[in-house]
Amino acid sequence: MNYILFDGPSRNNLLPFTYTRPVADIRIGILTIREKWETYLDSTTTTVTEDYLADKYPMVEMEQNVMINASYLPNEELVAMIKDLSENQAIFKDEDVIAFFTKESQEEVDFGTYEAIEYTDSLLKVENTWDIFSKNGDAIQDDFELLTANRKSQPIPATVNTIHSESIFIEPGAKLDFVTLNATNGPIYIAKDAEIMEGSVIRGPFALCEHATVKMASKIYGPTTVGPHSKVGGEVTNSVIFGYSNKGHDGFLGNSVLGEWCNLGADTNNSNLKNNYAEVRLWDYQTESFAKTGLQFCGLMMGDHSKCGINTMFNTGTVVGVSANIFGSGFPRNFVPSFSWGGSNGFTTYLTKKAFEVAKVVMSRRDIEFTAQDAAILEHVFEETKRFRRE
Repeated sequence: MNYILFDGPSRNNLLPFTYTRPVADIRIGILTIREKWETYLDSTTTTVTEDYLADKYPMVEMEQNVMINASYLPNEELVAMIKDLSENQAIFKDEDVIAFFTKESQEEVDFGTYEAIEYTDSLLKVENTWDIFSKNGDAIQDDFELLTANRKSQPIPATVNTIHSESIFIEPGAKLDFVTLNATNGPIYIAKDAEIMEGSVIRGPFALCEHATVKMASKIYGPTTVGPHSKVGGEVTNSVIFGYSNKGHDGFLGNSVLGEWCNLGADTNNSNLKNNYAEVRLWDYQTESFAKTGLQFCGLMMGDHSKCGINTMFNTGTVVGVSANIFGSGFPRNFVPSFSWGGSNGFTTYLTKKAFEVAKVVMSRRDIEFTAQDAAILEHVFEETKRFRRE
């Protein structure tokens, strides 16, 4: 069977992260949503997403296909139901389509003609940006069980202090000495060739992905994920950092999500709680206004390729778009549009020519090419977000 992950109606609620990737390539827990599905299905997947992303994330259609809503995270029961789907069958949760069988010849899908199979148990669904950190603990637990089933951890070094060591799993090539790992509240997963430097204290649930680094004397509270090739230091709580991003110095990051290729300057701090303890509002790209989250704790949402200088301060519930550059004293406003350059004193447009020069240098340091596809995606984002920038 050919499996295709589609963005679904949650795509716009997940901006700015879905400006540069399909919903399926969001990281939550240890793995991306796509990696979870491919592991459960034992199959590769392709994607139905926005036209401007399709060159980098193409769809492969065959004679028979199962379409899967990428906002939903898999489990064994759901995957078994999906593998059993046949022609004119669809799986629903309430009125939401989770998955359906389709043929290449079908130009449109009329669910009124489908046999509706209701999924009644609970499921993890990523439908808002803040779900990425608020549901991260459950996602880490699920991924931990998936990745470590019937496997044995590498030995925990003698210099490492542990609590509930049975919930700690270390992959080959990982390095850690003279650190404290507390898995009382959730598992700790340390991936291949990752490193935790001495003096660090970590509470689970926690995931350190391949080639990622925790700097010396860091304090990390779960549920937190540090994506592949990312670096963290200072104090972090309940945050998800996608791949190739750096928060390498002292400063606080809490209840936050950083995309790929982000960099936080030394002593950058974010607030995750309003002084009056009120519900946090976040910028909503669909309504072009600030919307309620239902959360008391909510920090920084930062899109791919965005960066900030030393001593930057972010207010509670700040949304930073793609490829923004923030610096200077004071608090920048709590919505920073994509391709903005400046800070609390105001912003100008960060032109793509300059932004691409930086991206090429940053990515080349990790031996990754900034491709024409990458440039085309960011050009599209630049044009699409023009209306949010004020000179």
